[in-house]
Amino acid sequence: MNTNTELPATVYDETNGLTYDLVGDYFFPRLIVPEEPEGDIGRYGRMRKRFLKEHRKGDFAEFLMNGNLKQHLMDIDREAKEQIELITAQLARAEGVTEALKARDQLGWIRAMNSCRARAEEQVVRDYVLK
Repeated sequence: MNTNTELPATVYDETNGLTYDLVGDYFFPRLIVPEEPEGDIGRYGRMRKRFLKEHRKGDFAEFLMNGNLKQHLMDIDREAKEQIELITAQLARAEGVTEALKARDQLGWIRAMNSCRARAEEQVVRDYVLK
């Protein structure tokens, strides 16, 4: 009786969608690291990454394993910046921070705009980064 049956060098498992390669006596999954998008994750992306690592470890691991962590962080950074600009403009308009104030009292205008921006950033960090 001949027990010398050769195993195929590569096996595809339909249940999990992975391909395995025979190396010596063991099958190892063929894992490919997906390409990351080009670009910077920015300040709010870094804040989001830190939050995920410290408080949402499962979500962080899922983003990392799916290969879309960097894209998620870039999206969060872009959305946060857009929202900060929008909310800052809305607050400035609502509080009467105008070009006339800027011409009349530059330091007062700067204080008012800094206040609007700080409040907008606080809201956006709470709503986008720490969600």
